[in-house]
Amino acid sequence: MTMTADEVFDKVRQVLTEALVVEEEEVTTSAKLVDDLGAESIDFLDIQFRLEKSFGIKIEEGEMFPVNVLDDPQYVLDEKITDKGMEELRQRLAHVDLSEFESDRSVGAVGGVFTVDSVVKFVESKLAGASA
Repeated sequence: MTMTADEVFDKVRQVLTEALVVEEEEVTTSAKLVDDLGAESIDFLDIQFRLEKSFGIKIEEGEMFPVNVLDDPQYVLDEKITDKGMEELRQRLAHVDLSEFESDRSVGAVGGVFTVDSVVKFVESKLAGASA
C-alpha cells in the first residue's frame, strides 16, 4: 500500500508528538527536532524505534542520524566536520538540507539540521525502497 505525503507526515507528526511530548501544532514541516521540539540525543533512538514500528520499516544504526560520523577522527577535526566529513554526511543524509550547517560545521550544531520535513523525506525514501 502506497501512502500519500500527507499520510506519511501525519504518522511522523504522531510519532514525534508522542516521543518528544510536544503539542501537535508544534510539529510543523520546518520545525527543527532539537532547536524547536527539544529533542536530545536519547530521543533520536526513541524516534527511530517508533518510526520502525509505525511504518513497518527497518532503520539501520546511523542511517537516519549518522552519529558514527561525528565520532570518527577522519571526519572531525577540532570539533568541526571536515570536508571529507561533509561529503560523507551529504551521501548519508540525502533527506536533509545541510546548507545552513555548511558554514558552521561544529559537531554540536549537527542536531539542528534535522527537521520534521527531513524525517518525512527519510521515511518516504524508506517506504519507496521497501516497495521497489
